[in-house]
Amino acid sequence: MVGEETSLRKRLSKSSDDPEESHDQGNPAKQSQETPSNGRVDIKELITKKKQLAAEAEELKPYFMKEVGTHFDDFVTNLIERSVSLDSGGSALTSFSVLGGEKNHRAKDLRAPPEHGKIFVVRRSLLDELFEVDHIRTIYHMFIALLILFILSTLVVDYIDEGRLVLEFNLISYAFGQLPVVMWTWWAMFLSTLSVPYFLFQHWARGYSKSSHPVIHSVFHGLLFMVFQIGILGFGPLYVVLTYMLPPASRSIVIFEQIRLIMKAHSFVRENVPRVLNSAKQKSGTVPVPTVNQYLYFLFAPTLIYRDSYPRTPTVRWGYVAMQFAQVFGCLFYMNYAFERLCVPLFRNIKQEPFSARVLVLCVFNSILPGVLGLLLTFFAFLHCWLNAFAEMLRFGDRMFYKDWWNSTSYSNYYRTWNVVVHDWLYYYAYKDFLWFFTKRFRSAAMLAVFAVSAVVHEYILAVTLNFFYPVLFILFMFFGMAFNFIVNDSRKRPIWNVMMWTSLFAGQGVIVCFYCQEWYARQHCPLKNPTFLDYIQPRSWTCHYVF
Repeated sequence: MVGEETSLRKRLSKSSDDPEESHDQGNPAKQSQETPSNGRVDIKELITKKKQLAAEAEELKPYFMKEVGTHFDDFVTNLIERSVSLDSGGSALTSFSVLGGEKNHRAKDLRAPPEHGKIFVVRRSLLDELFEVDHIRTIYHMFIALLILFILSTLVVDYIDEGRLVLEFNLISYAFGQLPVVMWTWWAMFLSTLSVPYFLFQHWARGYSKSSHPVIHSVFHGLLFMVFQIGILGFGPLYVVLTYMLPPASRSIVIFEQIRLIMKAHSFVRENVPRVLNSAKQKSGTVPVPTVNQYLYFLFAPTLIYRDSYPRTPTVRWGYVAMQFAQVFGCLFYMNYAFERLCVPLFRNIKQEPFSARVLVLCVFNSILPGVLGLLLTFFAFLHCWLNAFAEMLRFGDRMFYKDWWNSTSYSNYYRTWNVVVHDWLYYYAYKDFLWFFTKRFRSAAMLAVFAVSAVVHEYILAVTLNFFYPVLFILFMFFGMAFNFIVNDSRKRPIWNVMMWTSLFAGQGVIVCFYCQEWYARQHCPLKNPTFLDYIQPRSWTCHYVF
């Protein structure tokens, strides 16, 4: 295949780059010598040459399209970076040449400034572009048709079993219970994040250059910021969740907002501290402290990377906003029907059969379909609809919240493209800062640290949301996910690897749904009167059939 592509390219370049041929085409004398004496052109020969060129063009077309699809994103990114470096007066090139030296890889005082990190540009979300293609939009219509069938199935079954035609949403009303507690908890988290980190940073920045002991001044404010992150934002929401015994969906709202605000506060401090240090070193006299409005906008903006300003769209399309929120609610009802029709009948009678390998295998395969639906609906509802709705209301221009993760042929590419918002935070503040501190020789250790942080946070979310510790996701993420990241890496380009990626992804979703649903129903059917901490971490589904 490679040899055929090379020969085709050589033929095309020979026909287009031959100076003698191009010169002859503009030389009337030469053309008159080749023209028959009767003045007529050989039409048959021209048609033959035209067909040959058309055939060569058709053969080159797939290679051309593949090259375009592979390199277009890199080309646009490089073009944006060059334009930013030109706008900054060449400072980016200077920083690159200094940081790129072999002897300066550990120079901690030469950290690249924030504006040379992630670059924000006005761009639409990928699905918004793809939905303009009729063939892609048909897939969206297929999911809507499946939702209609779920609704009809629920109506028909209820009518046959109970003789009534009423749509009930008991599952949604239970999962989102105690919303007033969730709301005042969110307001407390938000107001504390808006005031405390900003006040601490402002007080530190304005007193840093005037302090006689700047190191002690910085350590003191840094400790206060850590106390806020761990004590107030860390244990405060967790205390509310456990004290008020919130249901699962309400718990997930509090915990997700907790993690989001912690990451936002860290980004705000991390991006602005180097600016203050550089200002003090240059003795400019002005302290670069962002305004409250800039920080407030960042707290609502659909990004975890702080900037003083972002590219903005000219207007707000309120119809687009309403459509995105309507699709979010549609996905919630979709999950409700999918769970009721596919999961509840499977796990309702968990006590009736002992835990065994046969039960486990059947459970995993029966859980694949609801697991995949949950994965796709979560992606569409949050990463596309929810983030685009807030981006539109705030006129936030950069809508690249995800990339074409579904085309991934490697797990490393899947992790980079599934959730760009979180990946950017982990890349710049976990991976790159780890390399900056420990030098670039520890890339594997940096990647391992990022995987460990991500696995712990994911398991923390599930443990608090479900009110039990069952580290299935941690094991899948930390061990299998990390192994696949190194084995199925970016060198895998053939389509078969995309099939393998989807197969393992489907299987993983089946395992997650099976194990966690089994444990949830086991704890509902086999409660303990006086549970201890060991009962919280010990799987109940393994022994539920023995408890009466």
